[in-house]
Amino acid sequence: MKKLVKLNKRPLCGGQKFTYVLRYRDENGKRKWETLGHADQRKAEKQRVRKENELRMGYVEPCSMRLRDFMNDSLLKTGDQIRQSTRRIAETAMNDFIETIGNIDFRSVTLAHGELYRQTRLDRGKRNATVKKDLAAIKRLFTLAVNRKQLDENPLQHIAMPKSQKKKINIYNNVQCQRIQKAAQEYTAKWNPMKSVKWDLMITVALATAMRRSELMNCTWADVDFDAQTIEVNSKKTPGIHGNGVSRMLNTGLCL
Repeated sequence: MKKLVKLNKRPLCGGQKFTYVLRYRDENGKRKWETLGHADQRKAEKQRVRKENELRMGYVEPCSMRLRDFMNDSLLKTGDQIRQSTRRIAETAMNDFIETIGNIDFRSVTLAHGELYRQTRLDRGKRNATVKKDLAAIKRLFTLAVNRKQLDENPLQHIAMPKSQKKKINIYNNVQCQRIQKAAQEYTAKWNPMKSVKWDLMITVALATAMRRSELMNCTWADVDFDAQTIEVNSKKTPGIHGNGVSRMLNTGLCL
């Protein structure tokens, strides 16, 4: 990463002594000289680093962006290639990231910023799985920046993710599936079949296809191929449950 502040020596007393000087450009691009008034190299380097950090908090390189603008630009370029739920996760995670490290130039983000964000979230009581999900969303935005030639490398490439226990997967046996279907049939029979969803049929479709709930609720007649006995899963701008979707399909009936 390019240094914003350089450390130089300025001769004094005809060259017999010298003092350290910081040389940099301010936020308006004007050249600045700042005399430190001493010749202590270690102290001067600490002052240089401090000034560097101050500038990076408000400095944006040409053709670069602050983090919030970077997020909006990235999501705009991605468009409808991701689900709205994925977009919301990315926006929420990045806004939390900005709240933690500041709305700095996205090219100035380092692994240390990622580690600070991770620990801050954990200290606030967030679950490991939640922090891991949010970190993955932020990391994905920087990966896209690398793919788009906006960055040379992902600053969060080597971030250590919080460990989380894998959820136990419950697998229903045939007897349990039959009990679930029977309970659904009894529940459905109590309601007006012309106005309510046939939950027994929905459960049958779920067991037969392993479709997710959101996929089932977004299913429309155009997705069903009765000859091939298949259902195609498609994303839609308007979920099927709000239109001629699964609610009407399940009320009419579907032969599997």
